[in-house]
Amino acid sequence: MDRKGCVLWFTGLSGAGKSTLAEAVAKTLRETGHRVEILDGDEVRTNLSKGLGFSKEDRDINIRRIGFVARLLARNGVIAITAAISPYRAIRDEVRADVAKAGAGAGFMEVFMRCPIPVLAERDVKGLYKKALAGEIKNFTGVSDPYEEPLAPEVLVDSSTDSVVQGHQRVLAALRAGGHI
Repeated sequence: MDRKGCVLWFTGLSGAGKSTLAEAVAKTLRETGHRVEILDGDEVRTNLSKGLGFSKEDRDINIRRIGFVARLLARNGVIAITAAISPYRAIRDEVRADVAKAGAGAGFMEVFMRCPIPVLAERDVKGLYKKALAGEIKNFTGVSDPYEEPLAPEVLVDSSTDSVVQGHQRVLAALRAGGHI
């Protein structure tokens, strides 16, 4: 079966549920015969972007690398799902434009996992938000480093109020509406 690929880009703060929802969506897509790959931000940093720090320049390089791999996958009929904080709007928009230029039917859908910092701090078993809010961790996205929310994501999931099931249904509905599945 020849299927079109696309890039499904999950963005949001650390702990907002990007990886959890990405895994749930990927499982359903695989069960329905789609070719799917997940590019998780933490795994990419370990394997593809080892040695990069958390400066704006290093974060931009990391996101461009994820975007490059996702674009190649999508161009070859894979639904490439990314789950990375990707804090800067301009780089996300750049990746979106690059996917559009790549052609071959690949599309780009941004999924914004919104969650307020107090809720994230309450959920955080490692205590990273507490340390960042106390100034003990530098360059922590959303606290001491910026996070630029998407202006018009194709899907918005507020993980402080929406369940994984609700987010899952919303993402699949958007993929259907966009002609990606």
